[in-house]
Amino acid sequence: MLKQQRADYILKRLNQLYPAPPVPLNHENEFTLLIAVLLSAQCTDERVNIVTKKLFKSANTPEKMNKLSYEKIYEYIKSCGLAPQKAKNIKKTASILIDKFQGLVPSDLDNLITLPGVGRKTALVVQSQAFKIPSFPVDTHIHRCAQRWKLTDGKNVLKTEEDLKKVFPKNTWSKVHLQIIYYGREHCLARKCYGLTCPICKELFPNRKQPIETKKT
Repeated sequence: MLKQQRADYILKRLNQLYPAPPVPLNHENEFTLLIAVLLSAQCTDERVNIVTKKLFKSANTPEKMNKLSYEKIYEYIKSCGLAPQKAKNIKKTASILIDKFQGLVPSDLDNLITLPGVGRKTALVVQSQAFKIPSFPVDTHIHRCAQRWKLTDGKNVLKTEEDLKKVFPKNTWSKVHLQIIYYGREHCLARKCYGLTCPICKELFPNRKQPIETKKT
């Protein structure tokens, strides 16, 4: 199979497995999504959803979050990885949104990545899920699966993003992003499949014998 043929096949299979993939992070508006994604670094989605359930009851807007002290924010999120720095970033982000963006989360990439703790992946997730802007955020699951499926060379996540955008239709990017994450978590795991045993890997490469060593993000 050529690369585009593989991508078409993958898209068909993912649509069968995950016809309507839900957004894994609970949120109620653009701001709470931004904070949830910020918290998800070095932390599971399940843990983030536990933490934000209480946090967002107290503060679900920049104005309310800005009124909380650093210590109070930290108390809510302390079970998340990197909690001290994340608490600082959340406090600063709320203040910046009020001072520079009229209390609104910006939708453009350049402004999003100026916010403390917000890198390209976080910004793209917010664009995709909050503003419905076609985006293809690449996390560790997507980076791994794309290499095992030979859709990218895995040089870095930006290259993986560029390569995936070329083979999947633009109107599917946001959905495929979620589909691959779910597939990577459930079937093509980092320490189990190695490109040999999950359904899609076996279907695409039935004669593959050697495990695939993927480059990390």
